[in-house]
Amino acid sequence: MTDAKDFFSTYSDFVTKVTSDPSLDLESLKSSLDSIQNNSDIDIPRLLTGALGLGSETGEFVEIVKKMVLQGKPADEANIFHMKRELGDIMWYWVTACMALGLDPVEVISENQKKLEDRYGEQFTINQSEVRAEGDL
Repeated sequence: MTDAKDFFSTYSDFVTKVTSDPSLDLESLKSSLDSIQNNSDIDIPRLLTGALGLGSETGEFVEIVKKMVLQGKPADEANIFHMKRELGDIMWYWVTACMALGLDPVEVISENQKKLEDRYGEQFTINQSEVRAEGDL
């Protein structure tokens, strides 16, 4: 048991060493937020709302899919409706993130389509999904 405690103590120390100051210290976090807010047109509160909401709502959607695919939850109208509602929440947070960055959602979709057309042409291939051209993010 002591070995496990030592391991986790050592690992916890390592985690702290490789964690950024804004992730560990409130004043450093405030400074980082202020720097972004003062040196860009990004709406930080709205960006945080969008980012945190996208993560949590996407998780809720994935949870339903996981339970259907791996745990036998039925792929019925009720679960499809539940997924529909979660997708609506994802859209709400996605638009919030677009607004925070001053982006037009239609332009974001168009840029995504262009990126994927450049990557795949007319049809998806595994090679193109794994071996990307320089600059293809």
